[in-house]
Amino acid sequence: MIEEVVRKSLKIRPSGRSSDFISPSFGWGCLYNCSYCYMKRHKPKGLSISTNTNQILTEINTHALFASVEVEKPNQTHHKYITYDISCNEDFALHAKHHEWERIFDFFKHHDNIMGSFATKYVNEDLLKYNPNKKIRIRFSMMPENKRKVHEPNTSTILERIKAIDKFQDAGYEVHINFSPIIVYKGWLTDYEELFELINSNIINEENVLAECIFLTHNVDKHFSNELNNIPGEEDLWRPDLQEDKISQYGSQNLRYIRHIKKQFIQHFTDVHDKVIPWNKIRYIF
Repeated sequence: MIEEVVRKSLKIRPSGRSSDFISPSFGWGCLYNCSYCYMKRHKPKGLSISTNTNQILTEINTHALFASVEVEKPNQTHHKYITYDISCNEDFALHAKHHEWERIFDFFKHHDNIMGSFATKYVNEDLLKYNPNKKIRIRFSMMPENKRKVHEPNTSTILERIKAIDKFQDAGYEVHINFSPIIVYKGWLTDYEELFELINSNIINEENVLAECIFLTHNVDKHFSNELNNIPGEEDLWRPDLQEDKISQYGSQNLRYIRHIKKQFIQHFTDVHDKVIPWNKIRYIF
């Protein structure tokens, strides 16, 4: 179900990792059904599309006037531009046909100081018809294909996403790789080494293809929902032997890998990554 709404909350939140800031939501929800999706805890079904696009863009523009004074550049989000994640609560590429996406891209393309960014699991070739002049960053999400089939049903295959990297760079996009979520299971490092080799053998233009790496955060409510609805792959996500509780800022009970064990996972992941694709600089990993 897709509904049109006037987005009432126009709050712009600091991010600091993937981007400098998170914009108000152009869309809320997702038409995919990934097993680990935090949005499904808030909106289990459907998608709401904001009708007040101009108001959201005006809010970003006003915010950018002050942010240009507060944010020091260069930083790890970008060497020059202040970055806004426009798709924190949806998959913008998947839902683009429901948005005024060209108008949104135009806003960032022609703005002197800012750029837009979003992660996606969908290769939307309609976006290739538009040249954003490197003012839109697409972060293609990656995980081993055998787990993509389980945890990200009906999304673009990993090979399709990898092959899209050069296409989107050639079309004028900035492209990064989003290793998220990184799920630990028996044989995970072998699968990731194969993924890195697949990336290495299929990307021609390696320049400025950076990476962000985020290990899995699961949620108690999502765990019970997955079990109740027979969502496949819960044995990968629910690992109390490896996880510890962490209460989120919104009060929900999350589970993350135990801190001292996670340090080891990060080191193992980084070692294999840097051995196979050292050109793919890791911006951050946690």
